[in-house]
Amino acid sequence: MVQSGKYSVALRNVTDDTLLCTAQYHLRRYTRAAVPDPVPTEIKLRSRSRVLAVAFDDGHTFELPFEYLRVYSPSAEVKGHGPGQEVLVLGKENVGIRAVEQVGQYAVKLVFDDGHDTGLFSWKYLYELGHDREQKWAHYLQRKRQAAQPR
Repeated sequence: MVQSGKYSVALRNVTDDTLLCTAQYHLRRYTRAAVPDPVPTEIKLRSRSRVLAVAFDDGHTFELPFEYLRVYSPSAEVKGHGPGQEVLVLGKENVGIRAVEQVGQYAVKLVFDDGHDTGLFSWKYLYELGHDREQKWAHYLQRKRQAAQPR
């Protein structure tokens, strides 16, 4: 159990369709002005449907496919070390997630079954991935098509 002045997050072992983390708000009410970044209230790993479901304190809920999370990992291996150094990750259609580990009070580390386990998915980045999923996925598919074209 990790606690801050405004909420606590409890992580449990990850199994199929098992609740991974819940945020339990203390009686003290807080405002978005006090905590500008979204905070997840629930994270569920759904192995059979291959999605990570994330609910946030502003009412938004996102279902993020494992492949999407893998190809948009915030790791240096995927993002590179600066603008324009992003790596196109291919062949992850069947990737799974073995574990979700909480990192402090701001992120989770996803352990993929292909051995990839670097990069921290901050609450803010998970929210961005959910909010911008349609555009990001279309961009990824376009890059994938371009990479498949003969040169």
